[in-house]
Amino acid sequence: MAQTKYIFVTGGVSSSLGKGIIAASLAKLLQARGYRTTIQKLDPYINVDPGTLNPYEHGECFVTEDGAETDLDLGHYERFLNVNTSQANNVTTGKIYQSVIQKERRGEFLGKTVQVVPHITNEIKERIQILGKSGDYDIVLTEIGGTVGDIESLPYIEAVRQLKWDLGDHNSLVIHLTLIPYLSAAKELKTKPTQHSVKTLMESGINADILVCRTEHELSDDIRRKLAQFCNVKQEAVIQSIDASTIYDVPNLMLEEGLDTITLKKLDLPDDTVPDLTQWNQFLQRHKNPTAEVTIGLIGKYVELQDSYKSILESFIHAGAENEVKVTIKSIHSEFLDVDHQNSVISSLDGILVAPGFGERGIEGKIEAVRYARENNLPFFGICLGMQMAVIELARNVLNLKDANSTEMDDCTKNPVIDIMENQKNITQMGGTMRLGAWDCELKEGSLIEKVYGKTHISERHRHRYEYNNAYQEQLEAAGLISSGINPQTKLVEVVELKDHPWFIGVQYHPEYKSTVATPHPLFIDFIRAAKVFSQKRK
Repeated sequence: MAQTKYIFVTGGVSSSLGKGIIAASLAKLLQARGYRTTIQKLDPYINVDPGTLNPYEHGECFVTEDGAETDLDLGHYERFLNVNTSQANNVTTGKIYQSVIQKERRGEFLGKTVQVVPHITNEIKERIQILGKSGDYDIVLTEIGGTVGDIESLPYIEAVRQLKWDLGDHNSLVIHLTLIPYLSAAKELKTKPTQHSVKTLMESGINADILVCRTEHELSDDIRRKLAQFCNVKQEAVIQSIDASTIYDVPNLMLEEGLDTITLKKLDLPDDTVPDLTQWNQFLQRHKNPTAEVTIGLIGKYVELQDSYKSILESFIHAGAENEVKVTIKSIHSEFLDVDHQNSVISSLDGILVAPGFGERGIEGKIEAVRYARENNLPFFGICLGMQMAVIELARNVLNLKDANSTEMDDCTKNPVIDIMENQKNITQMGGTMRLGAWDCELKEGSLIEKVYGKTHISERHRHRYEYNNAYQEQLEAAGLISSGINPQTKLVEVVELKDHPWFIGVQYHPEYKSTVATPHPLFIDFIRAAKVFSQKRK
């Protein structure tokens, strides 16, 4: 079996330069040449996973098929590569230390003093190689979170140094992503921050093989020569990453810069194919040349930070391209949505999506938005909490159960139309204890959701603790809320839709996690199609 090759992506000068997008773009180019690639993310924080992190702190929490709560960069990896990630694709310092401490408690270190080197670094090296040793991949890209020089990422950098030595020549390389700032007063690009960043990396015993330079202005040959000379890399390995209008342009920009070519050369791999980006470029063509436009209201409580709903926003881009429609998203904070305010805000929209979330803040605004969509035949899409709001709204305003609620918001409600699952009631730990990952769902024949998917059996990813309360199913169905998707194992309702409404669907799962460039999610495609129809009728 051929040796798996490893590519490490580190960052310098500043955070948020887009290591995840560069890693995903390079992986896409290598995949388009026929190499089996995957990407993993090493996160230096001590939380065990991002599942308990506030979305304002860390953006959305992305969930994999096998139920891992992971970093949002894994969403980019899946959207670009159209390959599922797993538990092994996201490692945190919390997980590393937890594992080492458990081994120490079991006596696996035979009484030795447990230290960062070798015990923590060995654990990191093992985690990095899990995917490579599976035999499923030719190339594993590993993105290291944070910036070089951070105290938190030192053990990871040391593990990479050791691993490069262990693997031998041409089996690994380090890409350093850095910032070339433009000083408007001097009207020039400055290379000094990058030189310092590369020097810091060298002090840890690692030479950067390739420099990817984030910049707002073109890099001249002089600047490339200077960077090559002072950062100890070949000039062809100085890659410009200029600001792009969409992240989906980046693979083509990296292709123009020859990032894949220099990578294959350094890894001693054949460079005898041209990347096949036909399908990718067809998507880009449709995305950039829409024939119509719709405005969708995204109603949530973390709308100030775009990364909180990253997968939903990207799913709209995929579905928009599929429909040749430009999807304009209007972010609406549910906390400030009352009856008067909403009529003026929502009446101008072509559809609303009520977003997932936890806790009671802002739910009354969500319920009001659902009521407006139900009464005005406005296309409505509810995800997770959004679906639960649809159930509560109908119970309150059609069944007249005025105190209907979820026990998450009001544990004393007399009408808990949404309730906590029995097996969740005694759980005290928050992390990783929800219904997570892929679960099956049977769709009702003849329902709108069945038409959307074109089949009756589906599997979708979950991340929630509270469920539709089956005790109210008969009453809700009599009031027009069809239970059109049922989980075969638990008999819990997964999908609701409204009888006599052009497009009203609430799903308990998270369809946004499975939408990719190659396979946009059918629910988002059909929702945008319905919004387009609504928009044309109104005009």
